[in-house]
Amino acid sequence: MAGPTRDFWEQRFAEGNMPWDRGEASPQLHAWLESGALKPCRILVPGCGSGYEVAELARRGFEVTGLDYAASAIERTRTQLAGAKAELVQADALAWQPERPFDAIYEQTCLCALYPDHWRAYADQLRRWLVPQGQLFSLFVQLQRPGAAEGRIEGPPYHCDINAMRALFTDPPWHWPKPPYPRTTHPRGLAELAVVLSRIAA
Repeated sequence: MAGPTRDFWEQRFAEGNMPWDRGEASPQLHAWLESGALKPCRILVPGCGSGYEVAELARRGFEVTGLDYAASAIERTRTQLAGAKAELVQADALAWQPERPFDAIYEQTCLCALYPDHWRAYADQLRRWLVPQGQLFSLFVQLQRPGAAEGRIEGPPYHCDINAMRALFTDPPWHWPKPPYPRTTHPRGLAELAVVLSRIAA
């Protein structure tokens, strides 16, 4: 499998070497919650990392599942929960299947952590994981690297160009809202475009 290995992620989480980690839930998650765009439901957080979003959703009454490749990430999420209830699953996102689909998915750090060769398989997983008319709350990382001009693939996190995202999440089976999309900045210099996609029944 091309790209970062399980050992790569285990080492990063075990050492606390996580420059992408905000130390708290994303401001965009709070914006979706406060606006009512995201209401309590059965929700999946793939690539849950340190678990800030899992804990926030659990505290707000969501039936939340956190999924991550690395055991160290799952343990960090468990610590964040501090008594709040959530299901935590250590598994490969490209192979795992839930017992039943979810009403919503919060996608922030899984897609950009996967080597781009695996994006198609992951997008297919997201579609399978959602109920018809379910929603994908996406934060697409914007982090162009100097090597892109020579065709180099640099990451993680990998730059999620919006044109590439539209080619990946085609309409149908996904419905795209009209731009512009909210842009959330990050202390480490990257940014994320917030797009809520709906899975069209098929």
